Amino acid sequence: MLKSVAIAFVVLISVTSCNNQQNYVPKPSTFLELKFPERTYENYTDNCGYTYNKPSYFKVQNVKGSSCNRDVELSSLNGTLHLSRIDMDTSLAVYVNYAIDKVGEHKVKATAILDTSFIRNEARVFGTFFELQGNVASPFQFYVTDSTSRFISGVVYFNTLPNYDSIKPTLDFVKHDLYEFVNTLEWR
Repeated sequence: MLKSVAIAFVVLISVTSCNNQQNYVPKPSTFLELKFPERTYENYTDNCGYTYNKPSYFKVQNVKGSSCNRDVELSSLNGTLHLSRIDMDTSLAVYVNYAIDKVGEHKVKATAILDTSFIRNEARVFGTFFELQGNVASPFQFYVTDSTSRFISGVVYFNTLPNYDSIKPTLDFVKHDLYEFVNTLEWR
């Protein structure tokens, strides 16, 4: 009798443990879908001697204590473009080297630094756009100059922990508008 109870118990355990239920695997964490602002441009004239096509979501603000520096709020994207306009009083190399040194400060965290030079001879607009990939504090930096007397540098910061993978869609969106800035800038 004990032997038949033991066999019945083993059979019962075997039958109940072999059901067709699926094993559940936890899903990986995800991020919210982003809603980007509509992309429309207007010609913006700055009182510091230049114009450019400004996306509608750029909110230009003067920096206190400086007549020609601007903080451009990227509104719902939770970031800021810091623009500094400088009247050059020494050689161009000093300003360019300073801008490149600022990019170099991010080499520790950057997985790649891509640079794009642009030359628009007819408008006397020259510069370099830097895209810093990885978990860096500033994913975009650039400078624009007329090569003789005017120099503008731009640095983008987002008000979030730099997690490159999660902010990549936002970076791609903003990069397009920063290219629009440097490609439409005209000196007055």
